[in-house]
Amino acid sequence: MIALAIVLAPAPARLHAQAPDPRDEVLAVAQGLFDAMAAKDTSGVRAAFAPGAKLVGLRTRADGTVVYQQLTIDDFVAFIARDTRGQWLERAFHPEVRVSGTLATVWADYDFHLGGSFTHCGVDALQLLRFEDGWKIVSLADTYVREGCPARPALP
Repeated sequence: MIALAIVLAPAPARLHAQAPDPRDEVLAVAQGLFDAMAAKDTSGVRAAFAPGAKLVGLRTRADGTVVYQQLTIDDFVAFIARDTRGQWLERAFHPEVRVSGTLATVWADYDFHLGGSFTHCGVDALQLLRFEDGWKIVSLADTYVREGCPARPALP
């Protein structure tokens, strides 16, 4: 009689590389910008933006007049480099991310602290495009509110 032996070995594990979620990649760019701002890392700030990117918003002056502010990335980087008032800390809350192909938007509440003190809050609206070397911010618009801001966790 012929003995038949069947050996059952576990099937090799199949590793399916899951494509990264583009929303996570987009949020990483936004967080990378905030981290670079806190470190006054001007090359890191510049790396988050596409050439020619703009930062825009409306600002209310002390006398109550509202002005439209528009900065180029070069203006913004220079402002960070020369500011001596302390560490910039911007924190985003409840981000909403939408991605369609090479276009992404981030809408997030934020608060901003300068030198450890709260200065303002608002909403950040970022537009990003996916270039060959990754997502880059092409536009950042924000609101700027000094009063009536929601309570947020204490600074670390």
